[in-house]
Amino acid sequence: MPGRENDPNENPFAMFGDPEQIAAAMRQFADMLSAPSGSGPVNWDMAKNIARHVVVAEGDPSVMEGERRQIVDALNLADLWLNEVTALPGGTGSPQAWSRSEWIEKTVPVWRQLCDPIAARMVETMSGTLGAAGLPPEAQAMAGPLMGMMKQMGGMMVGQQIGQAIGSLAREVVGSTDIGLPLSSDPALLPGGVAAFSQGLETPAEEIRLYLALREAAHHRLFQHVPWLRAHLLGAVEEYARGITVDVSALEEQLRGLDINNPEQIQQALSGGNLLKPEETERQKAALARLETVLALVEGWVGAVVDRAAEGKLPSAAALAETVRRRRATGGPAEQTFATLVGLELRPRRLREAAALWQALEAARGVDGRDAVWGHPDLMPTADDLDNPGGFVHGEPEFDLSGLEASLREASAGDEGRAEGREGREGGGSDEDGTNGDDRKDGGEGDRA
Repeated sequence: MPGRENDPNENPFAMFGDPEQIAAAMRQFADMLSAPSGSGPVNWDMAKNIARHVVVAEGDPSVMEGERRQIVDALNLADLWLNEVTALPGGTGSPQAWSRSEWIEKTVPVWRQLCDPIAARMVETMSGTLGAAGLPPEAQAMAGPLMGMMKQMGGMMVGQQIGQAIGSLAREVVGSTDIGLPLSSDPALLPGGVAAFSQGLETPAEEIRLYLALREAAHHRLFQHVPWLRAHLLGAVEEYARGITVDVSALEEQLRGLDINNPEQIQQALSGGNLLKPEETERQKAALARLETVLALVEGWVGAVVDRAAEGKLPSAAALAETVRRRRATGGPAEQTFATLVGLELRPRRLREAAALWQALEAARGVDGRDAVWGHPDLMPTADDLDNPGGFVHGEPEFDLSGLEASLREASAGDEGRAEGREGREGGGSDEDGTNGDDRKDGGEGDRA
């Protein structure tokens, strides 16, 4: 080249940068443009590809036939054990054994439902911010034709963040219900996740697998046979997400001077600040309280039922239960990832209270009475009931069921008295012994009742 020594070993394209980085940027740009029109705020094909790349980078072997058979057998056995301790019927779908990549593929539809509302809000704000940041003031008024590209760029950034978060979560989960929400219609365990969970535990691998299978099967039995529960939980998440706004000033700070061709810089910018800021409205507080309470009740019921099913069968059940509680209570990867995706921290701080409430219900009403509470959302315990489980289990005086039944019987007797009085009057006249007068008297008592 002019003015330089001609080194035959020199790469003539070195001036353009690292070829691998250029290729990665071109692939991301192609992914961005490949999003079909009307596909939503996030390019989910790109998000899935990024998530797979995260898990493959650390190794994601396919599930071997022996591993698959062990998982399926454990889930089937767990379903049989649960038949002995719950009134909810079995038949919880087809047991599955997944690799981490398969977990990503199977759970993306639910992630999409959870993440799209807040992603749409972020993309709208981000596209406007990018457009304003990249143009001089005199040109911003003419930026209309570029807004479509800016929106796609914002969708690419959010999709990359979601893909990175889901991929990180896939490396930690053991099944499809780790965050307490139904991410799949079939019960499934990940052999790789079970092995990671088992590290450092002095418990036989088969016992750990069976305990985790019990938890997975119990979650799915609950979600499949309580028809309102799934929609109730997802609806509470969506209600909360609708109240989330994007901190525009923080977003502008993160995006200032951002090189959109540098994937690592984009990822660091999006994850380095608190861009999601919930509005403290009464409606959102109510949605959050309802979500946290139902999640605690789900986890508490699963814990209580699994403890009963494992009693006398798994010697290490108590120790494994405490391990799971600590994993949830410390705000593990599941809670952190969910907070990153939708700006919501799932706080499992009331799991012990919920489990104690379900155990007290079983002691007072039996298994059938305990599980009958799931029959309708209006029958479910509230956050106040977790503070006073005895009041819910045994009934407060003003809500005493025996008193309600007595009132209903009295009202029914009054209805019968009124009916007899009408029949007497329609028969004409009154007997000398006052029979019809007694009817009218009974009717009057019925009216007062």
